[in-house]
Amino acid sequence: MNSIATTLIELFDRIPRRHSLENVKEINSITVDYVDVLINIEAVNSFYEKNTTTFFDEIDLVKTLVKKSTDNKVSKKSKDDYFDEASGKLKDNIQALILFYDDGKRTS
Repeated sequence: MNSIATTLIELFDRIPRRHSLENVKEINSITVDYVDVLINIEAVNSFYEKNTTTFFDEIDLVKTLVKKSTDNKVSKKSKDDYFDEASGKLKDNIQALILFYDDGKRTS
C-alpha cells in the first residue's frame, strides 16, 4: 500500500460522528488534509486528474453542512443532524476514493 492510500485510510478513521466543538474543528482539519491528498492524486497521472472532480465537489457540500451545524439559529437536534450528514458524506466520499484510487496505478 502506498503513502496516499495509507493517508486516505487514516483520514477515514479520524472522521468524528458526533457533533461537538472539537469535532467540528477536527472535521474541518480533515477536509483540508483531504483536499491536499486529492491534489496529490490528481498529479499521479492524467487519468486521475480527469476523474477526481466529483470528489472535490462533494467536499464543498460537507463544508456547507458543517457550517450549518455551527449556526446558533438552529436547534441542537438540527446541528446534530447537519453534522451527522456531513460526517457521513465525508466517510462515503473518502471510501469511494479509496476504492477508485486503488494502488495509484490506474491509467484508464
